[in-house]
Amino acid sequence: MEHQKVKSDIILIRVLLVVSAVLFVIGLFAPMLTMSKFYFFENSFSIVGGISSLFQEGQFLIALVVAVFSLVLPVAKIAFLFRVSFSKLGETIKHKRFLSLMHEYGRWAMLDVFVVAVLIMTVKLGAVASIEVHWGLYVFAAAVILIMYLTHKVTKLFDVYTG
Repeated sequence: MEHQKVKSDIILIRVLLVVSAVLFVIGLFAPMLTMSKFYFFENSFSIVGGISSLFQEGQFLIALVVAVFSLVLPVAKIAFLFRVSFSKLGETIKHKRFLSLMHEYGRWAMLDVFVVAVLIMTVKLGAVASIEVHWGLYVFAAAVILIMYLTHKVTKLFDVYTG
């Protein structure tokens, strides 16, 4: 009976990993913010578009930090969780330490969403400029939260399964 529960949990994890990967890709390219200045000029940004703009403007350090937290780390987490979910128990035991670290420091994955939220709060400049949030922010946040949940779920399942 318990073996069947573990099997169904693994299937659910795999399905949710696919959902999180799809949400993540959509969230990267979907419009996230529109900044309006003086009611005449508007710039809409996605994460990928924002990173590209930062590089074009010479803001390499900021672009690199945003790219690492918004692109590299989530892709690495999704790939690792896929690998663990398809691993045999003997292979999975090798990943225990990394899985624990990923679970423990997973809250840093929300750093990029937090940065966007702080940006929205600080850039609201009344009559001079305003920021409008679009659906891409919510899709991206959902992907990040789902990845955090899956990391927790895989860690707990692994602990139960390996004792």
